[in-house]
Amino acid sequence: MPPLADSGRRTLARIIDMILVGIVVWLLSWAFNVQEYQVDGDDISVGKSFGQSVIAALLYIAYDTYMTRKTGQTLGKKWLGMRVANLDNGATPSVQTSLIRALVLWIPFAFCCACVWTIIAGGWSFFDRPYKQGLHDKAAKTVVVSTR
Repeated sequence: MPPLADSGRRTLARIIDMILVGIVVWLLSWAFNVQEYQVDGDDISVGKSFGQSVIAALLYIAYDTYMTRKTGQTLGKKWLGMRVANLDNGATPSVQTSLIRALVLWIPFAFCCACVWTIIAGGWSFFDRPYKQGLHDKAAKTVVVSTR
């Protein structure tokens, strides 16, 4: 199996993916009128945030699952020379494995505690030994390896 990817590069790749998908989430939230905050004169409404959370969860999960299953790489990982691999054999994860990984990462992110969960789940790889796994990797039995 190739060497494990550096946790700092993993974090940068995740930030890139979050920005890319976040732009699409914002555009769809605007198009479906479910922005988290709406300001109308002196009236501020936050009641539609659940709709935005649903859009975010669906898009992040679909993106991560599809890209991980297809090549083991999201765009961020591809640009930074990494891929997701099964821990046991180094193969590209199946749809089920990719989905488990995405669900563990993105459901709490979209509905609960985006910043806190992202730091905990992804940041786990900075301290995990010996495989540098995030919590989503542990749940799916995957690792992130270097392609360079």
